[in-house]
Amino acid sequence: MTKTTSKKDKDKGQDPLLARPYKLSHQTLCITGVNFKHRAIIGYVELTIIPQKSSLSRVKLNSKQCRIYRVTVNGAEAAFDYSDPTLEVCQGDTRQRNLDYFSACHVSAVGSVDSDMGNGELNIHVPHEVSSAISEGRSLQVSIEFSLEKPKGGLQFVVPDMEGTMAERGAHVFSYGLENSSRLWFPCVDSYSELCTWKLEFTVDAAMTAVSCGDLIDTVLTADSKKKTFHYVLSIPTSAPNIAVAIGPFEILVDPHMHEVTYFCLPHLMALLRHTADSIHRILEVYEELLSWRYPYSCYKAVFVDQSYVNAGSYASLTIFNTNMLHTPRIIDQTPYTRRVIAYAIAQQFFGCYICMHSWADVWVGKGIAGYLLGQYIKKFFGKNEYRYWIHSEQLKLVQYETEKELVVLHSKETSGGGRYFHTRHPHTTSWVHSKMAAKKSHLVTRLVEQKIGFESLLQVFNKLLSLATSAASQKFSPTNSCWSNMLLSSASFVKLIATVSGKDIHLLLDQWVYMGGVVHFNGGFVFNRKRNLVELELNQKVGEHGIQKYVGPLTVTIQELDGSFNHSVQIEDNTTRHELVCHSKSRRNKKKKIPLVNGEEVDMDLSAMDADSPVLWIRIDPQLTLVRKVEWQQPDFMWQYQLRYERDIIAQHDAIEALEQFPTPASRLALTDILENESCFYRVRMEAAFCLSKVANAMVSSWMGPPAMMSMFKRMFCTQMYTNLIKCNNFSNLQGYFLQKTMPVAMGKVRDVHGRCPKDVLQFILQLIKYNDNSKNKFSDNYYRASLIDALAATVTPSVTMLDTSTESRTEQALLPETKAVLEDVVRHLNLEKLLPCYQFTITVSCLKALRTLQKNGHLPSNAALFKSYAEPGQYVDVRLVAMEILTDFVHVDQDEEVLGWLLDFVENDPVPYVRHKLLQLLQANPPFTPKEESKLNKESVVERLWTTLNTGLSYDARLRCDLVDLYYTMFGRARPSCLPPPEFGLVVNLKEKKAAAVLQEDDKTSNKTGNTAGESHGTKRKAEPDPRPLTPTLPTPSDPTLEVEPQEGSNKMRIKIKLGGGKPPEEESAGSPKVQDKQQQPPSDQGLPQEPAAAKVSDMSVAASKPRPDQKKSSSSRPPGHVHPPSSQRHSEHSSHSHKKKKKHKHKHKHKSKHGSHDDRGHSKPARSPRP
Repeated sequence: MTKTTSKKDKDKGQDPLLARPYKLSHQTLCITGVNFKHRAIIGYVELTIIPQKSSLSRVKLNSKQCRIYRVTVNGAEAAFDYSDPTLEVCQGDTRQRNLDYFSACHVSAVGSVDSDMGNGELNIHVPHEVSSAISEGRSLQVSIEFSLEKPKGGLQFVVPDMEGTMAERGAHVFSYGLENSSRLWFPCVDSYSELCTWKLEFTVDAAMTAVSCGDLIDTVLTADSKKKTFHYVLSIPTSAPNIAVAIGPFEILVDPHMHEVTYFCLPHLMALLRHTADSIHRILEVYEELLSWRYPYSCYKAVFVDQSYVNAGSYASLTIFNTNMLHTPRIIDQTPYTRRVIAYAIAQQFFGCYICMHSWADVWVGKGIAGYLLGQYIKKFFGKNEYRYWIHSEQLKLVQYETEKELVVLHSKETSGGGRYFHTRHPHTTSWVHSKMAAKKSHLVTRLVEQKIGFESLLQVFNKLLSLATSAASQKFSPTNSCWSNMLLSSASFVKLIATVSGKDIHLLLDQWVYMGGVVHFNGGFVFNRKRNLVELELNQKVGEHGIQKYVGPLTVTIQELDGSFNHSVQIEDNTTRHELVCHSKSRRNKKKKIPLVNGEEVDMDLSAMDADSPVLWIRIDPQLTLVRKVEWQQPDFMWQYQLRYERDIIAQHDAIEALEQFPTPASRLALTDILENESCFYRVRMEAAFCLSKVANAMVSSWMGPPAMMSMFKRMFCTQMYTNLIKCNNFSNLQGYFLQKTMPVAMGKVRDVHGRCPKDVLQFILQLIKYNDNSKNKFSDNYYRASLIDALAATVTPSVTMLDTSTESRTEQALLPETKAVLEDVVRHLNLEKLLPCYQFTITVSCLKALRTLQKNGHLPSNAALFKSYAEPGQYVDVRLVAMEILTDFVHVDQDEEVLGWLLDFVENDPVPYVRHKLLQLLQANPPFTPKEESKLNKESVVERLWTTLNTGLSYDARLRCDLVDLYYTMFGRARPSCLPPPEFGLVVNLKEKKAAAVLQEDDKTSNKTGNTAGESHGTKRKAEPDPRPLTPTLPTPSDPTLEVEPQEGSNKMRIKIKLGGGKPPEEESAGSPKVQDKQQQPPSDQGLPQEPAAAKVSDMSVAASKPRPDQKKSSSSRPPGHVHPPSSQRHSEHSSHSHKKKKKHKHKHKHKSKHGSHDDRGHSKPARSPRP
């Protein structure tokens, strides 16, 4: 526990500029050696600080997992000590297993080393020799020599397991992490509010290239020409979290349109890079024109690496992208996604890197502006419909999160957790999902600000921010004048600047959407009064439900009448409001006249379905999305049909399609069919209409007339005129037609007959689409289309009649229907062909694995996890691994398989790719093994102890993974103590939400702490350390890739699916469309004896060879991190009973330097000093 501070000290510590007793003016980072074989770096940093107090005696810096050899201040040796309470969050505690206790300890541990509060892990004692310089206010040079060996976070070494030199193997390393995570790979002041200029030097092998922030001013070769040093200078004041580096054998491309823009990619990917990067100069031009300001840095560098932490990490003048973002001109689906990722990363260069947040509470301003700029890019390049669809989808996701999970408060004024199971006061304690939702809400709020003050005024605000920041960056550092403060963006300065530029006050808007959480939820309907010719409107707010806030203010209601569209502004004051809106039109009887729409277009309508006495066609609530809201609106089905056909706003069409699912009538069927056939309709609306039509068809199955839904329509669109069952050669030049051609077969596969089965005509039609697919004359790849056809096959699968029989013998040849055999044969054939001819990003393999799981869940195949385990192993493509893990999480949820759960937790703890570990935890959270309200055999003490141990001590170097595991723990056990655990020591279940129980624990903690130091303090024995290098150990090889094959059994017409682990050799070259690093570790092997098309064979069962155990697979009790030995639960309880009346000593996590040659290991414990051999 940390030492408590007074309210005055807390208030003072909230301002990062006042918390530190010094100011940082310049920092030098020099990496003198990089060792890929041992995954280590060695180097030093020099910080130039200006004392702000004459009593400065200690300098606190941030540094995690680095081994410190020597610290000097102005050349004088300085003693230092190190303390990192985040290594073990709940120190010395053996009783608590609830998240309230963990959250309190977590935020306390993070706060005790938070640089914004003047704290840090590394505490340097200023030598007496420099006391005169401090009293005179002269600058101090703090020099730190350090090394980093086998980092668990902050740096990602990618070393493919193959022959050749490191450059030939494509080995590379790059930095990554959440906000305030630069401390993971070099000592620094890890705060966005501490700006300084930088000098960066990296010495690497001659075949390697080092890419970092700033301008490359020189590259110097050593005398033997084996190494070279890259010198970068960043003259613009920048914070340490915005510093990054990437080192590897990169191929370099200079943008032909903008020579200050440079791209870097791994070997053999230059063709993909040329096409992908072709749009970057256009994005920069859009932002420069929009902001009326040039790109703030003198250069921009984009590096594409493998195994990246996120798809795009933005740093000062540098963005590190994932290699999977690369694509060829033949790829359609990846192109819009990649461009959005790049556009958002470049927007963050302006607001996020150049102008960064003042504190974590102000992060919403920068993210909101960057998201707003991305929206303007989408509107310009993808169209207004795509922009509005994106805004609507972002709002739906936010509404779902806030109403079902947690409130999103962008700028919290509370110091407590606000009722959550996690704290949002620091990025390292905030849930990753919550942070993503906060970013969505930030840009939605920025859009509300635009509607409040106007588009031009908001752009003037952005321009003014850039102007002030540029003026500040050009000034020299002054210890007495905070000249660089204009480069920091806070909520207060943003609001003040808006008031200055526009003259409007937005405090009410911020009070509702920034300082408060929740969304608005309207529920209502209307009645038309014929006598008075007006609409009697009633709106209800569902205030009181979780995530719902009360709205008071104006609301726009749009009524489409016979004479046009009319807007009405109503005032919302109470939870239930009633309004009378006068209609401007008279009802028409037997009068033919075109009806004007909101966009000025006049159309002919068939008014036979509407009320003859009413002029109202449809009504919309808040059509311009001026609120973050959810609307449940009731109106007759013919109004929804009119709205779908004739309303030109795609959000209105989306709402109409959603509503028509509840009205399965012939009129609804006709309206949906008209939208599908209307080529002028937005393609996303047509795709939604296809799925809605399948639901309407299933609801109308007893009265449905004619062929199955959408089949005749698909034949008219995409099949030949002479032979309607023969599909044309693929031609994806019409992108709207392409997306519809992908969607309609999947929607058809969801159609069911009166017996609940997919019609045979539909299945045979989908099989023919697969069989006669011809892409020979198409300039685009059809891999996504073929994957959608596999998804359509999976959608046709219905439960087996033998599903209740769990024996494997029941799933014989006679038990499988001919339709099921045909589906299985096609799926297996495509899965095998993928090994010989892999497609872009293995999309077909992903769909095939999902289809096999669908067959298993419906009782057609034995429920066996071995096949999916082989695809989840390291070495497979990341998307394939993730879909296999998604299926395995479903295994755990459905079958309650403890062995598979332990296998997945092994990956959570030991997988070499942080991104995979992160996505796996998210998959487990989305489909948990059990919830607190469910009875499960997996809800046992061993699972609790394993998760708690990993949470407490195993993920100290990756804050995102720790927060992900907190989310999973909450999903499985809730906030209270897990019910499977025995009662605590004294028979009292302590809930920290109750103040009395918390007080008891605090008194107990105070008593136990009388004899020991607190976790948050960092007082230690002074010592001087010297470097003592010693060699490092190599890493273990990665297991070989699994292969799948289908072979007929001798003497039978059956076929068998087998899995081979190891032994297969991968193909020499990967497909040109796949952007994966070309090494043996990442390419699936091809089987030589695979049959090309086992279509005539009959399927009897699916037998899977048992997979070999992984080298790193351990039991639950042995998978905890080294250095932390926890006794079994029974032993702990016996110890508790024997010492129930003794006060225990708190575990001290302070690692002091007592010997001259002592150092620390990665957990901070004392070890002999050593350094890597670069």
